[in-house]
Amino acid sequence: MDEAARRRWQHPESILEGIGLAAGATFIDVGCGDGFFALPAARIVGPHGRICGIDIDAGALDTLKKRARGEGLENIALHRGMAEEIVLCEGCADVVFFGIDLHDFTDPVRVLLNAKRMAAPGGVIVDLDWKKEPLPFGPPVAKKFTTEHAASLMAKAGLTVAAVADSGPYHYIITAVPGPGRVR
Repeated sequence: MDEAARRRWQHPESILEGIGLAAGATFIDVGCGDGFFALPAARIVGPHGRICGIDIDAGALDTLKKRARGEGLENIALHRGMAEEIVLCEGCADVVFFGIDLHDFTDPVRVLLNAKRMAAPGGVIVDLDWKKEPLPFGPPVAKKFTTEHAASLMAKAGLTVAAVADSGPYHYIITAVPGPGRVR
C-alpha cells in the first residue's frame, strides 16, 4: 500500500501530536521502515530535536535517508539491526514508538525491555497496532495482538500502561511509562 492510500485512513501528524511529541524532543521509531512516522516526527521535533530510526530492512532505511535528505531534514539518525539487540542510548528518548509492528518481533518483551532502557525519565513507550479483528488489509487476525495481550507484554517488561485508546478505524494506541505508575 502506498503512502497516499495509507494517509486516507491514518494521519501520522495527528497521532504523533496526540502522544505529545513536540519541538526539541528525542523520538525513537522502532521498525521505522521508509519513514511514514519518522519523517513527520522529524518535522515536528524540528532542528533541535532528534529522530532515531531502527529497522532490519536496509532498502527501507535507504529510502528514508533519501527522503529525509530531499526534505533537508538533518535530525534523523538511522540504525540497521534487530530491535531485540539494539539499545541506542540509556534514558535519552522522550518517546519510543512502535508503529504497527510490535506483533512482528520474535521477542516483543525483549524489544519492550530495550525500549524501557531507552526511555528518559518522564518518557513514554507507545504501541500503535492493528485491532485484533478481520480488516480489509493488514496481517491475519491470528498474528495481531489484542490490547490486553499487548498490555500484558508491556507489564512483563516492567512498563505501566497509562492509556489505551482507538486510533482510527483499524488501530489502537497504548501509551506506557517505565516502572510502576498511575494507570488511568
